[in-house]
Amino acid sequence: MTRRTAYVNARLLDPASGLDARGALLVEGSRIADFGPALFADGVPSGVDEVVDLGGQCLAPGLVDMRVLLGEPGQEHKETVKSASRAAAAGGVTAMVCLPNTDPVIDDVAGIEFIARRARDVKLVKIFAYGAVTRDTEGAQITEMGLLAHAGAVAFTDGTRAIANAGVMRRALAYSKAFGKVIVQHPEEPALASGVMNSGEIATRLGLAGIPREAEIIMIERDLRLVELTGGRIHFAHVSTGESVDIIRRAKARGLKVTCDTAPHYFALTETDVGDYRTFAKVSPPLRGEMDRRAIVEGLADGTIDAIASDHVPQDQDTKRVPFAQAAFGVIGLETLLPLTLELAHKGKLSLLKALGCVTCAPAAVLGLPLGRLARGAAADLVVFDADVPWTVDVERFRSKSKNSPFEDRPVQGRALRTIVDGRTVWQMEG
Repeated sequence: MTRRTAYVNARLLDPASGLDARGALLVEGSRIADFGPALFADGVPSGVDEVVDLGGQCLAPGLVDMRVLLGEPGQEHKETVKSASRAAAAGGVTAMVCLPNTDPVIDDVAGIEFIARRARDVKLVKIFAYGAVTRDTEGAQITEMGLLAHAGAVAFTDGTRAIANAGVMRRALAYSKAFGKVIVQHPEEPALASGVMNSGEIATRLGLAGIPREAEIIMIERDLRLVELTGGRIHFAHVSTGESVDIIRRAKARGLKVTCDTAPHYFALTETDVGDYRTFAKVSPPLRGEMDRRAIVEGLADGTIDAIASDHVPQDQDTKRVPFAQAAFGVIGLETLLPLTLELAHKGKLSLLKALGCVTCAPAAVLGLPLGRLARGAAADLVVFDADVPWTVDVERFRSKSKNSPFEDRPVQGRALRTIVDGRTVWQMEG
């Protein structure tokens, strides 16, 4: 018999349809059977196996995190599929898409199948994989995109490396069109990005080599020309400058096939958070100035920036507890994605539905995944959360193996209470 679970007395939130109403939702097996304000208005009928009273808490589609670096295979001491899945579940993330920058690189069918098999073994959240654009993400020889797409690659990217060669990018954009897949670019010109933080007064005062904003801007401008040339689709990851947002805004107005995302640290932090050589604030691209931070928020508000991704890059103590110049780039973000996104709503920068859309239906739409929305017959991937509960970020309580968060001790509002994947509760707040 198919198990039936009723979630009642919920604040139903569905960014895709604009639904924000008190109501109920019924799960049958792994699917959403029905939902809405009128459901169970006369009481829950017999035949329902479990009734969960949410007490007015929010019930929304589970978060879709489109940018997560797993340590497995190759660097399991930093993160594993299991530890990342636990962190994702605790953060309300029901699906994540992993970057190909593992060891070995996910540049063949075996790599895609390995991730799928490990996700099935762990049985927590859904895990999808990007295929590498080039062999070993070295930027030279294009991978067998057709085989990778057939095996399940949702898109193609060289992950934390930019596709620097214009000829290679041109071929990748043209080739990926045949499979209906998007190329995801880390927009940073390597020849200009040899520094360790944002160029400017703070970098000079700290005696650190700077990375100019132009490293990002130039790469975005170049790639948009190639999109125009090939008719391909491009997605720019973790956009960090105001001028980049302006360029993408104009490209969208011209009808180019371009989307982009940003990460919470680009709208919640600035270069001043590097402070006294704080390596947990060392990210790629680097944290920018206050005007860029404001421009990122404006880009989210007007829809120029389509999505928010955690940009989860776990690093261990050995690669972070070193001098700033030698420290590895990257922060963890699976367990802070929801509260930091909600911060935009609490501050009145985005509506609650708009903010949630950036981490649910929008990333799913970019990658063509049938996720991130409440719909009859859709997968019952859901998050129950309290939008207002205050708490303080404590990385020692995080499920991620690595603890490199720049948000330690930050007061935030809103956290996941229960995470449901295919109708199964995979995580629930204790107490």
